[in-house]
Amino acid sequence: MNKSLLVLLTGLFLAAGLFAQPLDILIKNGHVIDPKNNINQIMDVGIKDGKIVEVSKSITREAKKTINATGLYVTPGLIDIHGHHFFGTLSNAYLSNSFTALPPDGFTLRSGVTTVVDAGGSGWRNFQEFKDQTIDNSKTKVFALLNIVGAGMRGGAYEQNLADMDAKLTAMVARQNKQYIVGIKLAHYGSRDWTPAKKAAEAGVLANIPVMIDFGGCNPPLSMDTLLNHVLRPGDILTHCFGHVNGREPLVQDGKVQPFAFKAQQRGIILDVGHGGGSFVYDQAIAAIQQGLKPNTISTDLHTGSMNAGMKDMITVMSKLLNIGMSFEELIVASTWKPAQVIQKTELGHLSPGAPADIAVLKIEKGNFGFYDVRQKRMTGDKRIVCEMTLIDGAVVYDLNALSFVD
Repeated sequence: MNKSLLVLLTGLFLAAGLFAQPLDILIKNGHVIDPKNNINQIMDVGIKDGKIVEVSKSITREAKKTINATGLYVTPGLIDIHGHHFFGTLSNAYLSNSFTALPPDGFTLRSGVTTVVDAGGSGWRNFQEFKDQTIDNSKTKVFALLNIVGAGMRGGAYEQNLADMDAKLTAMVARQNKQYIVGIKLAHYGSRDWTPAKKAAEAGVLANIPVMIDFGGCNPPLSMDTLLNHVLRPGDILTHCFGHVNGREPLVQDGKVQPFAFKAQQRGIILDVGHGGGSFVYDQAIAAIQQGLKPNTISTDLHTGSMNAGMKDMITVMSKLLNIGMSFEELIVASTWKPAQVIQKTELGHLSPGAPADIAVLKIEKGNFGFYDVRQKRMTGDKRIVCEMTLIDGAVVYDLNALSFVD
């Protein structure tokens, strides 16, 4: 027999044998939204060995577990690119191995979030501790933005220390840990000095990863136009895009989006929500969305202050945006496939065959709900997103109403 024909037949027999094996999980009749693959309809999803194996109109294969998702949305697992997860017990260390940060699995899975990015809690000096303590001990997939400050996000004087902002050492540690470090972070700097932003940008260039800027306040404010259109590169990220704090030039001024904001987004700057405890204001968000300036990515800025205030969790932030003008489909793009591209982890954020079976099963409740921003301004809405179930690598890790269990 011809050798190539033998190889082909062997492959077909193996494939047939694999296809005959029962699925581990079959999700039936859910409304699948998978932006990468342009799927937005009722479909079945088959999972085996932690991977997506099939997404189609009707899967008839036997399955060890079948989940009825009728009336629910099935999406890739949500990706939160701005949270704070370097939790620990150091006193006076803010978000760097201290009490204000939060362990991922306690605050992600119940919101459909399967992947998080710690936004600058660690710097080059203490990243290894963050990896050992949090990344290696979480079901949630955890990545990091490395702080340009070597000591990380310890707050106060630490984050104003120009002498501890070393682009070369930061980039070196990022390159050495490229499996986990997906970007550089600058936050909270409060003087009229471009040095920190330029050092962060330099580290990003050296490590070939994006930079996320939380533009600190100073009076008079530094030019946001300069930052977005001259210091940062396409693919870099402005977080807290709908914030308005003293000492920072807002994207919306007197009810109108400033032209530099449109220009920045058009040239590839990523506008990230980063709600947090002080960085989401309705008069910014509503005006921007109504005028066509929508966020590229949705994130929480999760920590003890924000989770117990107006932010709460990822699906609450998404619910706010749903009620002020973004479509549900736009929300899914901005919380799955787009952030996966931004952090250069394109194996995530979609339901392609062979991809990790990270899945959020969501529903939209109708009713009368209240949401408030960081200025204590209340808004009512008639829609709220609820997470019914979360899967990571094909395992059910959160199940609100026991959909995956047998009666």
